[in-house]
Amino acid sequence: MVMDYISRTIFGFLIKHRVISIGTKYYPTNDMEREYVQMVNYTRTMLLEIETAHITTENIFNNVLSEVGTGNIPDNRKFIELHPAENNVNEYALLSNIIMGSDRYLYIEIFQKNKPLIEEFVRYIQRARGTIVERSATEIVSKMLSKNDAIRVGIELIAKGLDKEIDVRVAVGMTGAAAIERSINLNKQIGETSGVGFTKLGGEFAIVFSSKFGNLEGSPAVYDNYVFIDAIDSTKFIDENGRDKLVEIMNEISSFIEKECKGKIEGYRVGGDDLIANLPTKDAALRAGMDSAWHALNNGVRLRVGIGKSRREAGERAQMADNIKIWNNNPVMVFDLADGIYSYYIPSEFTRTVLDFLLNKKGRIAIIFIFVFVATLVGWNIGQPVFGLIAIGLALVYALTA
Repeated sequence: MVMDYISRTIFGFLIKHRVISIGTKYYPTNDMEREYVQMVNYTRTMLLEIETAHITTENIFNNVLSEVGTGNIPDNRKFIELHPAENNVNEYALLSNIIMGSDRYLYIEIFQKNKPLIEEFVRYIQRARGTIVERSATEIVSKMLSKNDAIRVGIELIAKGLDKEIDVRVAVGMTGAAAIERSINLNKQIGETSGVGFTKLGGEFAIVFSSKFGNLEGSPAVYDNYVFIDAIDSTKFIDENGRDKLVEIMNEISSFIEKECKGKIEGYRVGGDDLIANLPTKDAALRAGMDSAWHALNNGVRLRVGIGKSRREAGERAQMADNIKIWNNNPVMVFDLADGIYSYYIPSEFTRTVLDFLLNKKGRIAIIFIFVFVATLVGWNIGQPVFGLIAIGLALVYALTA
């Protein structure tokens, strides 16, 4: 723990940005998650803070209004903070969203048995491209395309229930069990009152309604999620490996984004060293950027990647990657989180070797420190400060060969 803090401090100083994490503490539960976690830890991928996000309850609510759509959340709402979000970015929560995607489970419970209303709810969820997982006379568990879709649909169902004088409880979670548990906890907080519970940036929140609000005029909020990918120093790579090799790598990335991430390639010329793609969700865009950077690096190409809501924003984020480095440019993906800017940075092999030594060779570090300290102290006392430099040189040899 101490060495992790020291390593983050040292590299934060060198990169000139705060290092939130090196690798990940995310605990994988299946093969896909294990593959991602192993790659993050093997490459010592760093999560960097470029511009600090201000995570407050007011900002979170404004963010929800923006993402779900102002017209989809009526004015007679009450926004409740059940558990405050930490004013800090949680690296494993971010990675979890990237790995697991944006699908969310929606749990609905009505407080009066009403089979026709449940049937109406089922039909509405299916029209909203949701999948029914379980149902009973008073409950539904469904799977929606995203958290925002789940919240929007949940509020629509609350409106339909209140029109019939029936309160409706809605909760959103990453699993069906999580959504049900969130609903139970929400019942304890506000009783049998219509409302939708959800998480946002590590906090627990709810939007509660105490009166009818009729039909909503808003439509689903739609956002573009652009990925701008550009090969760093492609001229040198072509000189050393040939243009055909670069074309092969870029074609593989383009195919991966289209087939695995359901993205639409909007700007790629075969033989070029950059591309632009539009992804269905931000999580898919982040996954496309990370996977592309890892794949390219494994083939000797370093990528800079920008994620944004427009082509221009994605391109500007990619340009920011030029200034995120220690000595030479390494793969970087820049994206926004809340109202801040963050980045995944993949260090060079040399940097990874240093990190492995710092994190895994604590005994050797102690020996080196004592040796250099004593040699320097003796050197100064006998008027030979060069002893310290010699000790540092010998320490480096020991560190790299022992």
